[in-house]
Amino acid sequence: MAVQTDQKRPTYFEEVMRKGYERRDFLKFCATMAAYMGLETSGVAQITDALMTKPRLPVIWLHFQECTCCSESFIRSSHPMVADILLDQISLDYTETLMAASGFQAEAAMQDTMKKYKGEYILCVEGSIPTAADGVYCCIGGKSALQILEETAANAKAIIAWGSCATHGCVQAAKPNPTKATPVRKIISGKPIINVPGCPPIGEVMAGVIVHVVTFGTIPELDSLGRPKAFYSKRVHDSCQRRPYYDAGMFVESFDDEAAKKGYCLYKVGCKGPSTYNACGVMKWNNGVSNPIISGHGCIGCSEENYWDNGRLYERASVFPGFGIESNADTVGKVALGATVAGIAAHAIMTNVRKKELISDLIGEGKETEREIE
Repeated sequence: MAVQTDQKRPTYFEEVMRKGYERRDFLKFCATMAAYMGLETSGVAQITDALMTKPRLPVIWLHFQECTCCSESFIRSSHPMVADILLDQISLDYTETLMAASGFQAEAAMQDTMKKYKGEYILCVEGSIPTAADGVYCCIGGKSALQILEETAANAKAIIAWGSCATHGCVQAAKPNPTKATPVRKIISGKPIINVPGCPPIGEVMAGVIVHVVTFGTIPELDSLGRPKAFYSKRVHDSCQRRPYYDAGMFVESFDDEAAKKGYCLYKVGCKGPSTYNACGVMKWNNGVSNPIISGHGCIGCSEENYWDNGRLYERASVFPGFGIESNADTVGKVALGATVAGIAAHAIMTNVRKKELISDLIGEGKETEREIE
């Protein structure tokens, strides 16, 4: 996936300088991206070299059945250069939301990119694709979303499905799904597809995916659902700051009780953190200082498939298999407490046994010494 050299397209570093940033800001950005992507120290140098030497990727960004929250998340990232990656550095050749052109000029820009950078451009898709009634529920410039997707995907180097709408169908695909909203992966085959779910996904995660493609010339390592492992390999539950309360069996029963004020676990009021894979608990939002759980609202599992149909948002899952003592929130505290008490008792017994053995040994040694003296 090496990017074709094009002298007319400036490098990312040149765009940063043109934008008025200092070299130090650029290096900090590279270090931040490396940290988000989970790379070793050497990864900072690789990212820096790539962004300084490689020309900007040609990108076509499509919007179908969605609310534009993915784009909003990206451009409102706490790191200013993330927004500049979207608006300037990536060089969006086509996007209905942000491009200045419209009408025939907009269509011409997309066609020109597909011809000039055949097999080299990245296709970003935001929103699900309606397939009912020949796709009439979403049409742009006289073409259905399905027609546009198939046309642009044909010669794309890779496809990035932004958000839960493009990756799973999201609310549009919820029962009864009148438009037959369909995710990208169920329509396009034979192309590398990176699924970046979330409603919306974290802006820095989106930036990290693009930086990976630019730096290494390949798509990031994906899990079985096509999600980048760097950001979707752990459950929200695993890094939740309320996790100790879960393990202790201390739960919020209603959003206005004392337990809620004390910051106890939100599992019983519907938190889906134990079954949701995302980086929210680690990367967070708003410059890394908050996420819904910190703000007092449970995870709704927005990055998981069919989350709109996976039960009511404010009802807890009765069980979630595969996690041992976590299988039942009513007994987890009792089990943990019982194990603690049993451990303390066992420790006390063993301590007393060892002391008794030690005393016996000392007494025996004393008697031997008395005999030797006699």
